[in-house]
Amino acid sequence: MPIRLPERHSSAGFRPLAQQRHIHILSKLASVGTVQVGMLARDLRVSEMTIRRDLVDLEKEGRLTRIHGGAVDTGKHRRTVIDRDEPLFEARLQRQYEAKQRIAAAAARLAAGCKTIALDVGSTTLLLARQLHGESQAKIFTNSVRIAADLAAHTAEVYLPGGRMRRDEMSIGGRTAVEQFQDLWFDIAFVGVSGMTTSGIFDYSFEDVDMKRVYLRRSSMKVVLCDASKFERMSLVHIAPLDGFDILITDAAPPPQIAKALADANVRVDIVTDTD
Repeated sequence: MPIRLPERHSSAGFRPLAQQRHIHILSKLASVGTVQVGMLARDLRVSEMTIRRDLVDLEKEGRLTRIHGGAVDTGKHRRTVIDRDEPLFEARLQRQYEAKQRIAAAAARLAAGCKTIALDVGSTTLLLARQLHGESQAKIFTNSVRIAADLAAHTAEVYLPGGRMRRDEMSIGGRTAVEQFQDLWFDIAFVGVSGMTTSGIFDYSFEDVDMKRVYLRRSSMKVVLCDASKFERMSLVHIAPLDGFDILITDAAPPPQIAKALADANVRVDIVTDTD
């Protein structure tokens, strides 16, 4: 909500002082846990550059933690690990491999019978793709060259967007890719993440996040795949708040504060164990 303007100023000419902006930013963070530069600039009627300087100042004071495009509440994330660098794909694939296999199997059961399936780039989604080899009637859309190559010999139709490929991740991104997929509608989308907190879901790369957001906007059922090692972790880019998806598939119960936030957001949590 925009800040209230003092009566002695007109709304057209008033520009809040730094202290007033800081109060508004911290109030917003205390309320929702995360803020975006563009939204704050519109609320406060100042430039995005001004907001970025405010966030730098507040981070120096230990009041928040900056992320790509915004900030999160330091107080709400004191136990949160912040991942600054993206591990290589093959290293990520081996991490929590058995848990990811179980998550992928549960996701494949959800996908059964769907006609249009969106698969995000990622290690868990690659394992899911290998479980979809029998879905010969499905149309599968992905921005992962790895996933497309794995599915090519097994499914009826696989679609890749055009665009620039990130070398190690082998993901297609950029404006052209986003424009091609944002006009589509998917029965179900599976999105991978690097971390989850009460503020939402995160990813390492701003190059891949735009496509993740397309999948979340343009799907009837939005499913996040996240093994339990990623709880209370966040990285460079905030993808979406917790109410931005419908189902979480994981291998262990989330920590209490995340579990409550998921329940408040009406997210269904499917927990798969080694006995499933």
